[in-house]
Amino acid sequence: MVDVQGQLDAVTREIADEDIDGFPSRVQTLAQTYPAPIDDVWDAVTTAPRIARWFLPIAGDLRVGGRYQIENNAGGEIQECVPPAGGAAHYKATWEYGGGVTWLTVRLTAEGDDATRLELEHVARTDDVPPGFWETYGPGATGVGWDGGLLGLALHLSGGDGPSPEQAEAWAFTDEGRAFYRGAADAWGTAHEESGADAADAARAADSTFAFYTGQAPAGG
Repeated sequence: MVDVQGQLDAVTREIADEDIDGFPSRVQTLAQTYPAPIDDVWDAVTTAPRIARWFLPIAGDLRVGGRYQIENNAGGEIQECVPPAGGAAHYKATWEYGGGVTWLTVRLTAEGDDATRLELEHVARTDDVPPGFWETYGPGATGVGWDGGLLGLALHLSGGDGPSPEQAEAWAFTDEGRAFYRGAADAWGTAHEESGADAADAARAADSTFAFYTGQAPAGG
């Protein structure tokens, strides 16, 4: 069983509109602290065998300048990779999916000897988002997917493995899975409203996101 509410509460979520390299962009950030040392968390999020145990199988040249491909998901280029030193580490990569390019940064910060804060930042240029997509789904379209990733990492670092893609898909239709996706969608709705969105628009986007992740609505509305 998954402690659904405990996992949802362990994650902080933020949305910001920023100008990055001259382009209006939306920045979504998630963070969670894990009860594991930074070297272990770094290994879990940067090595192919371990990534496959909590996220999805990944192939490619996992070093700066190399390209990666996640099975049935995004690919891209690794732009920066700084292993743990002085209690911090990070990597940055492009996230290329469906013909679009966004940018992913993962930062780790040691919190004592036995805990690590992971911060995941996903940047998309506002003008690159398909028309109507943000209005329909808001930040949850991307954010809820990353919530699932942080859950998988939490299960992995607690001594087990995240579910396989097939298991994760089936779990979304269980009571526990629906509770998780409902809670994650609502949490992103709250972050959306806190970023300045109209409350009713944020709630509708959260409903659409929940419906999509639980098989009740097609992608794109």
